[in-house]
Amino acid sequence: MTSKSLLALAVAATLLAGSGVATAASATAGPSPTGSPGVEIPATPAGQQLRWFLDAVGRAPVPESEIKEHVSAAYLSQVSPAEMNQLLQDLKGLTLSSVDESRPNSINGVVVASGQKFDVTLAVDGTGKIVMLSFEPILPVPPEPTTWKELDERLAKVAPRHAFLAAEITGNRIRPIHAVGKNTDRPLGSMFKLYILGTLAKQIRQGKLSWDTQLTITPELRSIDLPGTGLQDRPDGSKVSVFEAAKLMISISDNTATDMLLRKAGRKAVEKTMRAWGARDKRNFPLLSTREMFTLKGADYPKHTKAYLALGTSAKRAYLRDTIGKLPLTSITAWLKPRELDTIEWFASPTDIARAHAELRKITDPKVGEAMTINPGSLAKGTWYKGGSEAGLSTLGHSYRAANGKVYFLTTMAASPSTPFPPTATPEFVSLTRGAVKLAK
Repeated sequence: MTSKSLLALAVAATLLAGSGVATAASATAGPSPTGSPGVEIPATPAGQQLRWFLDAVGRAPVPESEIKEHVSAAYLSQVSPAEMNQLLQDLKGLTLSSVDESRPNSINGVVVASGQKFDVTLAVDGTGKIVMLSFEPILPVPPEPTTWKELDERLAKVAPRHAFLAAEITGNRIRPIHAVGKNTDRPLGSMFKLYILGTLAKQIRQGKLSWDTQLTITPELRSIDLPGTGLQDRPDGSKVSVFEAAKLMISISDNTATDMLLRKAGRKAVEKTMRAWGARDKRNFPLLSTREMFTLKGADYPKHTKAYLALGTSAKRAYLRDTIGKLPLTSITAWLKPRELDTIEWFASPTDIARAHAELRKITDPKVGEAMTINPGSLAKGTWYKGGSEAGLSTLGHSYRAANGKVYFLTTMAASPSTPFPPTATPEFVSLTRGAVKLAK
């Protein structure tokens, strides 16, 4: 297996384990074992494993028993010890350039291998073993498109299935400026979380709850998240306000926060919001929680997917409650290739998502605006943003008030049904979005 293909495996193998907080590592912070001058690795569980990985690069091949001591069984179900050793050997000469973000169970930095810079993220599970190791090439953003025709051609080249909408939002009115497939329902990924936020905001306006209402983390509401972030590592019984959970749901797409808020708002209430705002695709009903989606696609696949898809709406609700809801997180195995993008997902058209942004802006609750602007995506500070992704799926949705006082909306919905997107896709999507801002004026 080539270095390129092994790096692709490392990028894809975001293997998802159950929750838990690892104990502090006994190692002390110190220079990287690669000899990179001035770079220190924190004395955390994730930092300890990063030190091991960097050291193993210089000693590979290492014994299989050593790999199993440091790497979780979940990861090794996707990248075998032999493939891990090959990766270590192919990365000979790798150096750590910087540590940019560190939490107890995850660490992010920049490494250099064969002259190429990579954004590396390593995460550990509750036992301190590696559960995720991703290398994302740091690639330049291509020049922005200067015409709508160029944007369309480049989007079609990178995404076999795609849709795009640039529009002006005026109250309830969506005025298209440029569109491809604006009324075609597409898989959304985490963009569906806009409808949960909207439902909560309406219920708060009606006095049914408040942003300060407290939620409790319980085992059945835990979903799959990157260890070391958001609510993933907080213990059962921890309290979190509706507003804190909403900010995490939108800004970092925290799935545990999402499912807690979906439970609080009510599944059928969110479904009602979706229908009212135009997202009426029958595949949305019943509306899946993130944990249910992960379980349908990742637990004994394709057994549960086939059983679920053969049912009617009422029977699906029962199957989610009586079968899917009783499976533990540990039953879920991550998938590396696109899976069920047209069946087990959330769906809406570009016009529907523009309508969702319009409806959220109409609510005029400053808390909604705060949640929507924490992460501005690839645009300027103050932009409202929510995107979504999984293997073979990338969606971006921005709205912003321009210097001329008008509110504009941009969305790109891209899918690659048979293979994951290449690393070059992300900077290309950024370029297309930034170019669209200039073209929409």
